[in-house]
Amino acid sequence: MDLSALEVFAAEVGADGPVVPVGGRTQWDAGGLPEPGAREVRAPAGLVSHDPAEMIVRVRAGTTVAALDAALAERGQTVALPAWPGATVGGVLSVGRSGLRRLAWGPVRDTVLEARYVSAEGRLVKAGAPVVKNVTGFDLCRLLVGSLGTLGVLAEVVLRCRPLPAASRWLRGTADPFGVLRRLHRPSAILWDGATTWVLLEGDGADVDAEERALGPDFVETDGPPALPSGSRQSVRPSALRGLTGAFVAEVGVGVVHRADPSLPPAPDPSTVELHRRIKLLFDPRGRLNPGRSVLGVAA
Repeated sequence: MDLSALEVFAAEVGADGPVVPVGGRTQWDAGGLPEPGAREVRAPAGLVSHDPAEMIVRVRAGTTVAALDAALAERGQTVALPAWPGATVGGVLSVGRSGLRRLAWGPVRDTVLEARYVSAEGRLVKAGAPVVKNVTGFDLCRLLVGSLGTLGVLAEVVLRCRPLPAASRWLRGTADPFGVLRRLHRPSAILWDGATTWVLLEGDGADVDAEERALGPDFVETDGPPALPSGSRQSVRPSALRGLTGAFVAEVGVGVVHRADPSLPPAPDPSTVELHRRIKLLFDPRGRLNPGRSVLGVAA
């Protein structure tokens, strides 16, 4: 494998001074803004290899998700990463926010099989392995996903692929979303704003047709999901969604709530704060990776 591009990137990150990894800036305010004056670095881009039979793809972290999806679509496959306009693979994984298809596709962290990242010492480190069943050692890949680049800077990843759905259809109605969840077989998404329910059905065309019939005449096809409120985003127990009030769009069965009004997240448990502090100290004792940002929204 040609590691020259990754080695060049590792040298760029280096071992001294504060650095800020930059992707597509689509979730730039996640975890707080980086400290002014920190040096920006961008991971290399490009699809390294794709094995359709094994359903895995090796891709550089600076590649946009849209470009990766376009390349995989030629072989009838895709990856379970949200394709926000301009978002990069490394940026999406570093933020760790799953897309609207999480109900069927699972959390974004489950997509990563192997990661090559640059440590705070400027070394290129490999975590995981390009096989679906890999259970040996510590799962550093999952630790890196959602860490906002504060533990290591992603350079290249191996992702599991999935078949590209033959049919994809959004529908809108007023039926109880929790009853809809019980009636359907693995819908890709169910969204609810307290009055209207949106459902995404995907898969074989005949199966999608059958699922649409199961929804009943209350549901009609629509162009896509509703615009998500951008004031705040929080996670709650899926069972707690019924009690929501105000302006919101909830991901039913998942527990993610998008609200129109900004709101502070609840204070994390002190033991959680201490665990994050210890992990940060272990991976980046000098605090040079993405200074100013925190997974918890508080100093770790």
